Amino acid sequence: MPMDDLKEIIAENLVELRTKAKLTQVQLAELLNYSDKAVSKWERGEAIPDIRVLMRLSEIYGVSLDRLVRGKGAAEEVKPRKRIISKHAFVTALSVILVWFVATCVFVTFFLIPATSKYAYLAFVAAPLPTGIVLTVFSAKWGNRVTTALASSLVLWSCVLIFHIFTITFASAFVQISILYIVAAVFEVLIILWFVYRWYVARKK
Repeated sequence: MPMDDLKEIIAENLVELRTKAKLTQVQLAELLNYSDKAVSKWERGEAIPDIRVLMRLSEIYGVSLDRLVRGKGAAEEVKPRKRIISKHAFVTALSVILVWFVATCVFVTFFLIPATSKYAYLAFVAAPLPTGIVLTVFSAKWGNRVTTALASSLVLWSCVLIFHIFTITFASAFVQISILYIVAAVFEVLIILWFVYRWYVARKK
C-alpha cells in the first residue's frame, strides 16, 4: 500500500474514532502526552503516529491496532470515553484502598502488641509513600503530565514526612531536620522543571 494512502486511511480512522469517543484534539493530546498540533497533523494525514502511539490509541479507544490502520470494513465498537475513564479510576481507587487496608492491618497488629503499641500510628505515617507510588504508576500509564507531576510530588513529600516523623520518634537528638525540607524543596523544583520541559518538548512535536 502506498504511504500516502496509508496516511489517509489512518487519518480518517483517527478522526472517526476520536469523534465517537467524544474527545477533542486537546483532550486526546493530554492522554497521549503529545501536543494537539501533533494530533492535528495525524488527522490531516501529514504524519503517521509511531507504533507506541498507535498502541496507546488502541487502548484509549478500546479497539485493535488493525482497526486503526485498515480501511473501511474493519469496524469495531468504540468504547465511550466515560467508560474508559471510569474503569481506570476504579482500578486506581481500588489499589489505593488496598494500600490503606494493609496499613490499617499493620496498625491493628502493632497496636495489639504491648511492646509496639505506641508506634502503631507509624503505619499510617508510612502509607502515603506506597499510595504515591501507586498513583505515579497508574498516572504514567493512564493519566497526563499534571497528574503524574502531582503523584511524583506526593512520593517526594511522603519520604520527607516519613523521615521527619521517624527521626523525631527514634532519634530526637537530630536537630537539622530543616535541611531535609530545603533539599526536598529543591527536588520539588526539579520535578516541576522536568514536567515543564516535557510539556515544552511535546509542544514541538
